[in-house]
Amino acid sequence: MPAVSPSSAREGRFQRNDVGRDQVEQDRNIWRSHRGDSDHDGHVCLNPGLALLRKWISGGVCYSPARLHRKTVLITGANTGIGKETARDMARRGPPCGGTFPAAAPGARVVMACRDLTRGEKAAEEIRSSTGNSEVVVQQLDLASFASVRQFAKRYSEQEERLDILINNAGVMMCPKGLTVDGFETQFAVNHLGHFLLTNLLLGKLQKSTPSRVITVSSLAHKGGKIHFDDLSFSKTTYNSLTSYRQSKLANLLFARELARRLKGGGPHLGHPPRPQYNYTHPSHDRTVGPSCFPGKRLVRKGGAEGIILSAVCPGSGVMSFALHPGVIRTELGRHVELQNPLLKVLLYIPAFLLLKTPWEGAQTSIYCAVTEGLEGKSGSYFSDCALKKPAPEAQDDLVALRLWEVSAQLVGYTQTD
Repeated sequence: MPAVSPSSAREGRFQRNDVGRDQVEQDRNIWRSHRGDSDHDGHVCLNPGLALLRKWISGGVCYSPARLHRKTVLITGANTGIGKETARDMARRGPPCGGTFPAAAPGARVVMACRDLTRGEKAAEEIRSSTGNSEVVVQQLDLASFASVRQFAKRYSEQEERLDILINNAGVMMCPKGLTVDGFETQFAVNHLGHFLLTNLLLGKLQKSTPSRVITVSSLAHKGGKIHFDDLSFSKTTYNSLTSYRQSKLANLLFARELARRLKGGGPHLGHPPRPQYNYTHPSHDRTVGPSCFPGKRLVRKGGAEGIILSAVCPGSGVMSFALHPGVIRTELGRHVELQNPLLKVLLYIPAFLLLKTPWEGAQTSIYCAVTEGLEGKSGSYFSDCALKKPAPEAQDDLVALRLWEVSAQLVGYTQTD
């Protein structure tokens, strides 16, 4: 494949240079070592049947040779698990050796947004050491605090020139009931509201760095989920950690979907939708379901099930939004489940080794959404195992997505002046 022209490089496009046979083979060896195809990498050797099962469970792998030199990637929760492995991958995507760049040219500048600075710096040092990329930095971010999110966004905007890829990766899973300093249920606040506010506050950087991407890590657990608008923090009903987790993961998908719709309109402020020209139809058999936040428009549903009959006809912003399910992974995310069921941890140790993904395997879909070319027309889509997948019906409800956006903007105090 020919190298990207200087003009394309100046436009800030994702580069897929001619990496050469040696570079491709080097990348493949790294992929093989992580997947355990070699018995020289410390992996446990399995019999052929179990090896095939393990390979199937490990899911897809991102084979894109995209290079991220001179790009900036921000990853939340990057000190452990799939966030750490994603950061490592972004950091090593430097230009191919033998080109116009020096052999030691780094991959992306990676900003690791972590709640615990000590653990974050330890992870960053490991990544710098393993990739040779000194442009891996740590900044403090507590998604359970809107004040912390605002401070982080302000600091990032002042210190960083670009934001090419934002990966909303951090999260908590099935933790005991708790409220954040802002008074919201922990899982909904950390998994959804914190990332909602962060993305909005950094939109200016994303738009100045186009083409850019926002990747939101959701979960298969969104299936069966429901947004409890009348009781988002479960203050009126009995708290169930799984129900709460499902709500937060469904919120991730709806957020990514609504974000994509608004970005396609090119509006500068996500808290308030753009004002493009609309093609609007209202057949007699459709039912009006309520006012919208679009000037002079109301939302309708055709047959009650086919979504909003409203289409923007203006150019997009150049920022794409994707959501994904990383798979079921052996990470610290499930520590609350293990604390609640210590016997379960012991009983499932061996099955977990065989049936759960490693953090590297779990990071592949995040990496795929971040660097793969040809996804320009897929903004708002949902991915799993490095492939486009159809989310549950509840994650395709545009009216719920619109309502969640407006409610979230009110809850986090996001206004057009931010």
